[in-house]
Amino acid sequence: MVLEYANKEAKAGVGAVGRHLLVEMKGCSNLNDQEIIREMLKEAVEACNATLIGVEVHKFNPHGVSGMAIIGESHLSIHTWPEFGYAAVDIFTCGSRVDPYDALPVFKKVLKPREISVIEIRRGLLEDLENNISCERK
Repeated sequence: MVLEYANKEAKAGVGAVGRHLLVEMKGCSNLNDQEIIREMLKEAVEACNATLIGVEVHKFNPHGVSGMAIIGESHLSIHTWPEFGYAAVDIFTCGSRVDPYDALPVFKKVLKPREISVIEIRRGLLEDLENNISCERK
């Protein structure tokens, strides 16, 4: 069987096709302002050296904002619950050129969380993928 890597950087360095940060932010500010969220996403993309494709942000009534930045290396997203001071942030990047952790200081600066927790998941572990290939890819 032949496996050609769509992302040669993943084979060389990370050991996975991507890194996915699941970020819990509690005691936050600025959770109900659509434009602040939009600009924060753009700044976070720049901070982690990603390639911005587009940003979409939606404000809910009476409160809450969801936003997503599509990047060439995957995505950054946020969902807010201002009534609880809570934000759920996902930062998913592929390859070794973009470090998802470099986006975190932007979220911290803008949202000013009292508490933050981060879980990292390595997505598409290459060893597992190589061992479970059921068809030849060229």
